[in-house]
Amino acid sequence: MSGSIGSGVDGRTGGRAGDRSSAAALAVEDRLYAALAVLRVVVTVNLVVLTFWRRDNFDRPVATALVVAALVGWTAFALWAYSSAVRRGPPLLVLDLATALGALLATPWLKGDDFNATLPGFWIMGVLLAWAVHWRWQGGLVAAALLSLVDLAIRPDLTQANYGNVFLLMIGGPIVGYLCQSLQQMAAERDLAQQAAASAGERARLARAVHDGVLQVLALVQRRGAELGGEFADLSRLAGEQESSLRSLIRQQDTLVTDAADADLAVALDDLGGPTVTVVTPGAAVPLPAYVVSEVVAATRACLDNVAVHVGPQAPAWVMLDATEDRVVVSVRDEGPGIPGDRLAAAEAEGRLGVSSSICGRLQDLGGTAELSTGSWGTEWELSVPRAGGAA
Repeated sequence: MSGSIGSGVDGRTGGRAGDRSSAAALAVEDRLYAALAVLRVVVTVNLVVLTFWRRDNFDRPVATALVVAALVGWTAFALWAYSSAVRRGPPLLVLDLATALGALLATPWLKGDDFNATLPGFWIMGVLLAWAVHWRWQGGLVAAALLSLVDLAIRPDLTQANYGNVFLLMIGGPIVGYLCQSLQQMAAERDLAQQAAASAGERARLARAVHDGVLQVLALVQRRGAELGGEFADLSRLAGEQESSLRSLIRQQDTLVTDAADADLAVALDDLGGPTVTVVTPGAAVPLPAYVVSEVVAATRACLDNVAVHVGPQAPAWVMLDATEDRVVVSVRDEGPGIPGDRLAAAEAEGRLGVSSSICGRLQDLGGTAELSTGSWGTEWELSVPRAGGAA
């Protein structure tokens, strides 16, 4: 570039909002300013060498030497000022840009009206990049626009070379700023992911410790209390309730790091457990979309309601959850007398739609199935839902 403005950088959304407040984003910013410090030194050396080489082009050589010395001094000050995040505020950036604009405006006075290259030349790249790093693409765009306007204003005419310089400034500033912003966002997201992974690992470790200790003791108390009977039966019941609550709490902790679903079916089914209802679920979370979990739980509750009505309010029932990669299956079983073969069809003909609507209809809407097995041994519903979930 024969003396127009240097290349551009990105801008930031003004202020210190968003991801730049994180430690990772600040670390990225520090590294960018460290790289920019090297660039400032290079373009400053280039400024001094070119000015000396083209010293015959200046109408006022003494004044030119003073301006160049001032730019070198400002560069040294900027290297120190930008090295600390505390000093990298709007006053420093505005003063940095004002210095570059002043050097551009001084060019016609120092070189005459027929100049081809501005005095600072590529030196202004440091200012442009600083605005882009601090204020991202917006800062790069503003700095590029101001530098371009001043560069064009001091020239007697617009040439193809001048247009190319301005075009590169207007494109380069926002693009570099956007890249800086993306780097900071990725660094912040990486930090969050690492923290989430560490938290998940710690929760898994605690869950194993609880499972190997407290849960096994509670299961033993529940089993032995039921065998001894009497007052120990109440102790057995309390131990069973605490075991179920503790397992539910562990699964809820697993669900905190499961972003692929909105709810945990295992936790929701655990809430259906009680004195007469035994819920058996896997040891891990079973994530599904929230509306799928809601519908499956509603169908399961309808099955349990039928047990209470047709077998008895104190009749035992079992709910078992099995999960594979492509589907989940909920089994609801009781030990009642079973359902006569024509009873469901007769109930539907009479307008009682508890089974056909509350159970079968819900599963059909989810793209699943509800299969009934019944006999003298009791009744078992098998509610199957595709793992993807959702109605057709």
